[in-house]
Amino acid sequence: MKCGYLPTEIFGRLRKNNPSPYDFLINLGDEQLIGASPEMYVRVDGREVETSPISGTVRRGGSPMKDAEQILTLLSSKKDESELTMCTDVDRNDKSRVCRPGSVKLVGRRMVESYSKLFHTVDHVKGELLEGYDLFDAFLTHMWTCTMTGSPKPIAMQTIEDLENSPREWYSGCVGLFTFNGQLNTGVTIRTVQLRDKVATVRAGATLLFDSVPVEEEKETRLKAEAFLNAVTLEDYTPDKRFRPLGKMPTGKRVLFVDCQDSFVHTLANYVRQTGVEVITLRAGFKPEKMDEIKPDLVFLSPGPKTPRDQQVPEVVGEAVKRNLPVFGVCLGHQGIAEYFGAELGVLPEPMHGKESLVHHNEKGIFSGIHDPFLGGRYHSLYVKPETVPDCLEVTAKTEDGVIMALQHKTLKIASVQFHPESILTLQDDIGIKIIANVIEQLTK
Repeated sequence: MKCGYLPTEIFGRLRKNNPSPYDFLINLGDEQLIGASPEMYVRVDGREVETSPISGTVRRGGSPMKDAEQILTLLSSKKDESELTMCTDVDRNDKSRVCRPGSVKLVGRRMVESYSKLFHTVDHVKGELLEGYDLFDAFLTHMWTCTMTGSPKPIAMQTIEDLENSPREWYSGCVGLFTFNGQLNTGVTIRTVQLRDKVATVRAGATLLFDSVPVEEEKETRLKAEAFLNAVTLEDYTPDKRFRPLGKMPTGKRVLFVDCQDSFVHTLANYVRQTGVEVITLRAGFKPEKMDEIKPDLVFLSPGPKTPRDQQVPEVVGEAVKRNLPVFGVCLGHQGIAEYFGAELGVLPEPMHGKESLVHHNEKGIFSGIHDPFLGGRYHSLYVKPETVPDCLEVTAKTEDGVIMALQHKTLKIASVQFHPESILTLQDDIGIKIIANVIEQLTK
């Protein structure tokens, strides 16, 4: 593609947006190479020779939770595992020509490396050079890496010669340095922009196996080239935003946050503060008269250990109702609200601690604008028995197996959720903070 930008501009863009182990800018007079290669070709330090074959690729998810899902997908792929296995077995064979018998070791298997657009799986192999061999022998025995050629190498390279309709030029070679004290450090020339006569060339490829899917391999090559095409066109780089400002929220409101001695209260209170309201925190067990002093627009009941009665949650709900104050509860707070109005609690067959569930809801009230269903994080052993829910309370959300996840009073400004909006398991699409924003907006009107 045509490119009117300086090599230094492209290099700076790559350094900022896609840092890699082997970043380089090489001026060859009539052409320049600008690269950010993730893959070590050969490194020699003293008698030790090492390589890090890369094979296995998946796109990043756009958020830490989705990244985790993508990594699991990559590590679960038998096809990607087979790719890397072949490349590493060939790499070990290359070393065995010049390394001391028994010294060639696999020291890292399917390690995940992170880059701006993707994840790779990487192996790490080391060996000890035999007497009589040096860094140049280590360099030559790996020429060229199996991740770029395939296997068996002689036939694979002849196939490349027969099938590819243009020379690879610098692509799939290596770039690096050797020193006079016997050290060598080189990276494979992939993820490289070749700039000549104001024309930028970006090459990318993928490892093909019998069970490869052509369309998926094509997508992979485009994914690998994406950061480099962006650098050449100087398109805006938009990193994942960890904080997204909420829309117009009530100002001048005050929330009494009741701390039931849980280990998530600060995160939850932080979510409430993000809506722009003032938060005053009191430990459970405070005198009811404090409500008259504080004059809150909402009483927020936190999660906590033990039972709602142990933390006097139903009593707090009663005092708030006497004063016609809106109430919202999470987990233990949810259970305490249910108990105050006459529902009974049961014990789950198994604790749901640090586990996620699909939450189905009515898309109304505090769930306005929230897609149905969503993933919610759970930390509880107690639950509200559905058959005991009084007529004054409406069940507004459930899990797929029928466990109540949210309640709404039919006439009072009182609502609750069993799941944890502040958990990382409820981070997807900012569901947690959006629900808290709905709570503040609707219950403090």
